[in-house]
Amino acid sequence: MGQRGVRAPCLLPLLLLLLLAFCRGRIVRVPKGPLIRVVGTEVVIPCSVSDYDGPSEQNFDWEFSRATDFLRIVSTWDSTFTSEEYQKRVGHGDIKLRRSSNDAVELVIRNIQPTDQGIYKCSTPSTDATVQGNYDAEVQVKVISDGLSVSGSKARSSTSLKLSEGDSFKLRCSAITTSPEHTHLHVTWQIKSGLSWQDILSLTHEGKFRPGLGYEERYRNGDIRLDTGANDTYQLSVSQASSVDGGVYRCLVSEWVRGADSLWQKIQEKSVEIASVEIQRTALDVLISTSNLSVTERDSLDLTCNITTDRSGIFQAEVTWYFSETPDDTLSDAQVLLSMDHDSVVSDSTLISLSHVDRNSYRLLVRDVDVEDSGYYFCQAAVWVPLHNGSWHKVVERTSAPVSVVVTALDPDYEVFLNASKTPKFSDDPTELECRITNVQDTEADIRFSVSWYYRQHLLSDDVVVEKLLATMDADWTLLLGDRSRERTQNGEIIFSKKAVDTFSLRIQWTSENDRGDYFCVISAWSRHRNNNWVKIKDVTSASVPILWATQDYTLTVEAVKLKPFFVAGHTFEMTCKVSSKNIKTPRYSVLITAEKPLTDQSSPNGTTRIISLNQDSVVRLEDWTDQTRVDGVVLEKVQENEFRYRMYQTQISDAGLYRCVVTAWSPGGGGMWREAVNGLSNPIQIDFQTSGPVFNVSVHSDNLTIYQGELADLLCIITTDGMTLEPDDMSFDVSWFAVRSFALDREPVLLASVDRRGIVTQSRRNGSSDLSLERISPLEFRLRIHGCEDHDFGNHYCVVTPWVRSATGVWQREPDIKAKPIFLSVKMDVLNAFKYPLLIGIGLATVIGLLSCLIGYCSSRWCCKKEVQETRRERRRLMSMEMD
Repeated sequence: MGQRGVRAPCLLPLLLLLLLAFCRGRIVRVPKGPLIRVVGTEVVIPCSVSDYDGPSEQNFDWEFSRATDFLRIVSTWDSTFTSEEYQKRVGHGDIKLRRSSNDAVELVIRNIQPTDQGIYKCSTPSTDATVQGNYDAEVQVKVISDGLSVSGSKARSSTSLKLSEGDSFKLRCSAITTSPEHTHLHVTWQIKSGLSWQDILSLTHEGKFRPGLGYEERYRNGDIRLDTGANDTYQLSVSQASSVDGGVYRCLVSEWVRGADSLWQKIQEKSVEIASVEIQRTALDVLISTSNLSVTERDSLDLTCNITTDRSGIFQAEVTWYFSETPDDTLSDAQVLLSMDHDSVVSDSTLISLSHVDRNSYRLLVRDVDVEDSGYYFCQAAVWVPLHNGSWHKVVERTSAPVSVVVTALDPDYEVFLNASKTPKFSDDPTELECRITNVQDTEADIRFSVSWYYRQHLLSDDVVVEKLLATMDADWTLLLGDRSRERTQNGEIIFSKKAVDTFSLRIQWTSENDRGDYFCVISAWSRHRNNNWVKIKDVTSASVPILWATQDYTLTVEAVKLKPFFVAGHTFEMTCKVSSKNIKTPRYSVLITAEKPLTDQSSPNGTTRIISLNQDSVVRLEDWTDQTRVDGVVLEKVQENEFRYRMYQTQISDAGLYRCVVTAWSPGGGGMWREAVNGLSNPIQIDFQTSGPVFNVSVHSDNLTIYQGELADLLCIITTDGMTLEPDDMSFDVSWFAVRSFALDREPVLLASVDRRGIVTQSRRNGSSDLSLERISPLEFRLRIHGCEDHDFGNHYCVVTPWVRSATGVWQREPDIKAKPIFLSVKMDVLNAFKYPLLIGIGLATVIGLLSCLIGYCSSRWCCKKEVQETRRERRRLMSMEMD
């Protein structure tokens, strides 16, 4: 029963395979006939096979029949297949098989003859499991006589032409066919200027014109044409011949016939060389008759361009004049001055003219030249010839060698004189200089003058001093200031002016020490050009004038005096600074108090701290005094005109050091401004506290330096004292906790928390979820707790303690900061606690899913998938015998 149920469905696919095998079969294909071929040509007949079984490479047999019997020609797999009649032609290679692929070959017959006309059959031996389809195919070949003749002109078959560039020429060839079949001719004109032939223009067998590669534009313009005439002639017309048209020309004619498949087939091809054409380039020489020359400003420039050519007949010349600042004959940056086209039309210009002197000479005249006309001049000429359609064609173009033209400026003759109308006798006196133009000759209305002022520092040594520009005027008399005088000129301290047409002045309202030196002026002459631009043509420098006066060196003496010879911490420190000066007119003083702290004080990198200052207008200013609890603890006041007093209240031990007075003397300058004269430094006054107080030590301690995540870390900052014992009420501490987040102390410390001596706790901002607490657990112990430690809480931890001690007078004194040695705190992860809950959850979910799966399976098998099985009646029939072909 089970076997019958399996075999019965298999019969349908078997029947389908048999049906496909019956429908599918080998197909051998050859071209549709008849194939018309010309006697004496080579014939190629393709044959292919498809839908076959067996090996991929198939074999082919070719046979020929003129009537009924077939003669064996050639085979791809049997060398003895060839009949005796064809053995000689096959042996010589006149008939051969050429395989194009595994399933296709070509029968090649060279020099086909009328006796080869007939039926050709291509056969393939069977390699299939069943015989289906066609195993051979036949095609008829018809051999016709050669009726195509191609010839050149009637005079001779090949001619030689010598033409000039731009000429036109025509070539003819004759092509006729007497073929009995209905054939079409395909005519192509070709040129060979090298090793290969190139198509020029074709008249196809379908009656269409097709230009060759590179001749499309000339064909569209009508410069190349192919015309048909009587007696089956084909004429090639070429206009505007150039050098690329030189070479050998031939007429290539092919004969085409339409086959049974309505496709055109080329049955033969013939060619004949028509002419050899030589294109001679037109000679053209362009020369400027004048060599390099020099012209004076305001004169005229006269240049002539001569043209020489071997061109005969009708032609016209085009001339263009160029100007360039460089002798580059490519004219890439050249400027077109004037041009005359082949119709003798001259471009418009006011000061430049171009005239046609004779047939070969063209004159350029530039009037009223100036300095900007200096440069190189070129003459470019081109020859144009007329065409058959009335237009003109340029056949050659040349550029002359450059001619250098130098325009000499008309320099005005004048002299410059500089004198000091006012000289200073003392500092802050005014200075006035006058720069005057004298003996002016040969000047015109288009000449103007401007001035430039210079300063040179006066030195007694041989050192070279560079002159500095104070101010200069351009051609429009616009004042341009130098770096040295810009600010003072804008403030009105220096005044530049033009008093007259020939006089310029420089006035310094208040001459300072920095103004001592040599002064000179430069007068520049400017000329107006044709484009109304002003160009500098000449500079004349005056003699220098020294500005000096007798001076005496400033002297300044500063003496610091300590008013109290001895005092203790908490008392007031007081000192005075007395100032004396010489050679300073009505001086005023500014005072700065500085302190040189011991090396243990790092408040200032260079060890010197600026405390308080008093300027020359008695304005007090705190400099680097940053102790907010003692903002009013320092006072600087002026006791007398040359005496100043400094006081420091409630001195601390940290105030120990050397104190000085830095005094600057100021002298009244111009415009009510104060000018710095000289600086002075006083002798040092030392503050030194002799104390025998206690010595404080600080250490950090923790019972457990390895903490798991989420646990509590306890760090103790323990302070110990040596020496004198103090009561707890006489001591107070500022404690700050820091952490360095690295194994080594190579990073910046991070402030964690701090508590000052008044018990105020300050915490820094934290990014994690852990928390901090800082508390004082005894007079000398401070505890830092880190609640819920995280990974980023690891690192080196230490505390910094600032002791405060109350003196016998009741004043609190700040001691130097003490830094404890850091300890390293490690934070680890508890692996068991981290994975305990995920494991329990996973096991529980797996158990629930397993029980649920068992329940679903039991229910499905008990109620959903229950099926009654009926026994099929077994028929007592015998199998029929089957045969397969």
